[in-house]
Amino acid sequence: MFLRKYPFRLAIVFAVLLTGFLYSIVFLFYIQIFRSSFLAHLAQKQHEHLINIDPKRGTIYDRNMRPLAINLPVYSVFVNAKTIASHHDKAEIIARLCKVLNMPSWEIASKIDKNKYFVWVKRKLPQDVYQKLKGLKLPGVGFIKESKRFYPNQSLAAHLIGFTGIDNNGLDGLEKDYDKYLRGKEGHSVILRDAHQRELLLEKDYIAPVEGLDVVLTIDETIQFIAERALDKMYHKYNAKGASIIVMDPKTGEILAFANRPTYNLEEASKSSPESRTDRAIVYTYEPGSVFKIVTASAALQEGVIKETDKIYCEHGAYRVGNHILHDHEPLGTITFREVIEKSSNIGTTKVAQRLGPQRVYDYAHRFRFGMRTGIDLPGEAPGYLKPVRLWSKTSIGAIPIGQEVTVTPIQLLAAMSAIANGGVYMRPFVVKYVKDIHDQIIEETKPKILDRVISQQTALRVKSILQGVVERGTGVKAQIKGVTVAGKTGTAQKVVGGAYSHGHFYATFLGFAPVDKPRLAAVVVFDDPHPAYYGGTVAAPVFSEVVGDALKYLDAKKMSGTVSDDQE
Repeated sequence: MFLRKYPFRLAIVFAVLLTGFLYSIVFLFYIQIFRSSFLAHLAQKQHEHLINIDPKRGTIYDRNMRPLAINLPVYSVFVNAKTIASHHDKAEIIARLCKVLNMPSWEIASKIDKNKYFVWVKRKLPQDVYQKLKGLKLPGVGFIKESKRFYPNQSLAAHLIGFTGIDNNGLDGLEKDYDKYLRGKEGHSVILRDAHQRELLLEKDYIAPVEGLDVVLTIDETIQFIAERALDKMYHKYNAKGASIIVMDPKTGEILAFANRPTYNLEEASKSSPESRTDRAIVYTYEPGSVFKIVTASAALQEGVIKETDKIYCEHGAYRVGNHILHDHEPLGTITFREVIEKSSNIGTTKVAQRLGPQRVYDYAHRFRFGMRTGIDLPGEAPGYLKPVRLWSKTSIGAIPIGQEVTVTPIQLLAAMSAIANGGVYMRPFVVKYVKDIHDQIIEETKPKILDRVISQQTALRVKSILQGVVERGTGVKAQIKGVTVAGKTGTAQKVVGGAYSHGHFYATFLGFAPVDKPRLAAVVVFDDPHPAYYGGTVAAPVFSEVVGDALKYLDAKKMSGTVSDDQE
């Protein structure tokens, strides 16, 4: 009845319903075909958040597998800023975060005001702070497990090891140079949100990071400690501007200790100054002074221009070379060549160099690899400077053979002296023994490498004997070690200040090895501007004596206990 009475109205209603239905079908079709990917991605973005997880960084060990740099698990705190911003206890949440994290309220408030679902609040919390904050169960606050770098010995071998940033990326030293091995591969975690964007505390997916590889050094932690202790004592005693020490196995080139002053705490690297982080042992160059006479002595004996017993007149302390008057630190008359080196006579050394001539002096200095990098596996090594013969002046023959007009690094000096200790064979110095994985499989290994034979074995023996006399009777007597034969050379070099040699600022150096007949350790000690004493034999030689003496006792004790490796015997 109703249908017959109002057919037109029915048609309109039916048409409207049909139109709406058809529109819904078309709209759903459009969404399904053309907008499905976008909307699915939007929904996923609203309910999931991808967090990258740092891998555990590889450990840096000393040669005896004692950790020098390690990673430990820690937690970082984040907030769902949207959840907290709309929470009725927002002020209370901020206040509690401020108190536990020891952060100003404005800083936490600024993070919450970002109106984001995920905002870091503080990375890598101390364990006690994490436990306290977790116990509060604050809404919108969550935690992510990460990994943090720790340095158990703080400043020990700081310039060698270097440090990392907050994301475990290497920023300096071996941490930076071997970052591709130590870093590992990132993992990730997907955090779920509810429909109101709350909680952020559930993980949907977790892909574990791949751990970094371990790096094993040639450094011996005990010898490193011995070296740093002795260096630090004299550094402060003589008010030096800087200091360096390197201890090396002359047979293999392995560096057993490596330290500089000033230094810094690896745990607080961000608070350190650029000067305290500078690796003076391989970056700073300086005129070495009399320690460079080992080159002149080696060349003269190798070339046969003089014998140990030949007499040289040292002009009683004043000798003209070109337009320059050369002086000795004490007036000397006629002495043997052996005594020239023992007493460190500039005049006697220059007269021997004049017999050699400029080209041969240069050739041997170059053969000892001065003016070029040693090739040590550390970043930033400076090559120093060795003046080509064509640039020599009339006075250069009286300067370069005694360590002036030439610049060197401590590592260059040590490698050169080690070549003499090693029978004339120059070994490449290195600090990384090998890189290994968590299964102790060696991925990359550094083996001892001969770079050159710089002098014959017979000449090396003769130079050793002369350098032994330096310590027994000459300028290096304070380098003596009870019960051990020592060979070495002192150096006291005037610093160049304002383009001229200063009479009040010096470099003090001692360079040597022991025992003489079968060298086990070689070392260089350098002090920058010590005072009031400044002679190498006074300031640097006692450090050599203490370090090498204690290190040899330590190695002997290890050998007796059966824990020393073959390459340290």
